[in-house]
Amino acid sequence: MWTLTETGTTIGLPPPSTPRLRLRPPRAAGSPRAPLEGGWWPRSADPAAELPGLAHALQAHNANPPDDHRPITHIMLRVADWDSRPRRLRVNSADGIRTVGLSWFDTLPAGLLTAIWADGRRVDLLTVPASTPHAEAYAAMELAAHPANHLHAPDLLAALTTPVGPRGPAGSETASHNAWESEGGRLGRQPAAQ
Repeated sequence: MWTLTETGTTIGLPPPSTPRLRLRPPRAAGSPRAPLEGGWWPRSADPAAELPGLAHALQAHNANPPDDHRPITHIMLRVADWDSRPRRLRVNSADGIRTVGLSWFDTLPAGLLTAIWADGRRVDLLTVPASTPHAEAYAAMELAAHPANHLHAPDLLAALTTPVGPRGPAGSETASHNAWESEGGRLGRQPAAQ
């Protein structure tokens, strides 16, 4: 159960469930940062219900060495992606209750969440909308976590919401070219030379 106890502070008790999260393997020292370290599919747009479980999972995954207890201290989120905007999130941890600062931005790219540790490390995640169908959500998380992925969060979200037809995604050059041809712009096939 989640309760509000202070203005702007949300208290989270044990995480409601294991987050649906895919993370790319740790990068080698000196290798360039990728646009995304993985993807997360929350079950709702309620930050109090979703963020504690994510913070715990990220903390466990990114501990280096494994007994490292430096906490996540801050999470940056996009205003339009969530139902409420608490400023601080208090979560239970192995070391007791700790506070994670939450910052809300209108200008953050769609679907991007950034978590920051006490030592300055950060992780950028694609946040898949809760209403996304299961197969599409898992495909987007897998792509975001793939070591060869170089797409940013808005590009991955656009792929989720763009209808795909037999000739490619709507809005693509191929689709717009085909629409132009179907409206009389030019013939799709040139007549064979005789």
